[in-house]
Order: sequence, then C-alpha cells, then structure tokens
Amino acid sequence: MDRFDRAILRALQEDGSATNTALSEIVNLSASQCSRRRTALEEKGIIEGYGARINARALGFGLRAITRINLRSHGEEAAFAAFLNRHEEVRAAHSVSGDADYVLEIQVRDLDAFADFIHTKLLAHPQVAQVRSEIVLRTLKDERGLPLDL
Repeated sequence: MDRFDRAILRALQEDGSATNTALSEIVNLSASQCSRRRTALEEKGIIEGYGARINARALGFGLRAITRINLRSHGEEAAFAAFLNRHEEVRAAHSVSGDADYVLEIQVRDLDAFADFIHTKLLAHPQVAQVRSEIVLRTLKDERGLPLDL
C-alpha cells in the first residue's frame, strides 16, 4: 500500500460516498486509476463497506452505556455471542483483558429502555454472572476511522 492508497482511504473515511472523480482531485490521480485502486482495496478486504454516520440523539436514541460483563463459565461463549447478536441494543461487543470478560456498547432511547434491557434480557441470560454499567454523559471524541499517517 503506497501513499496514493492511504490518501484514497483517508478521503473515503471522510466521505464514503466520494466518487472516483472526486477522489482523483483529492489524491492527484486519474479517476480510472482511483477506481482500480479502490476496487483493489475492496477486494483485499481493506475497505469492508460503506455507510452513513447517523446522529443517534436526533433519532431519539439518547442513552449510550458502556457495560462490563462477567460470565459464570466460559464453556458456552458461542451461545453468549449469538445472544448479543440477536439484540440490536448492543452496538458493539468486545472480549477484553482485565476485570471483565466482555465490554458492551449499548445504545437505547432512554433510561427505562436501558433498565428493561439490563433486567429482562442481559441479567436473565444464564451465563451472565455480573453486570456493571457506566452511562455516557458526554462524548468528547468518537473517531471511527484509522490514523493512516502513523
């Protein structure tokens, strides 16, 4: 991957809907060269897809929480992963080192919806031993892309 590929990736992180013509102006290559490079980055799996960043609060999803989970046992982790995938409230799930087994990012409309998810779904799961949550009060930084210049 050379500086042109990194420039294309940087531009697409800013605007995933950028046309090859727009990319050509940014990276100083022809539109056809940008198209070939973009296709190659997609085929290699470096570009996994495109999507819009949506303002959660504008759509009424005003509560975001970071939730740490400890499991009773680790023999059924695939079942727990399947459980997480069935619940759209869970926006991300990470297996982590430290004092928790998993860290979840949960996005819901309000505190009542969060309490309902925790009490009726998460704590009801037979593998869940402990749940600790922090409510996000304000987001200071939320970078989605990668620091391609490092």
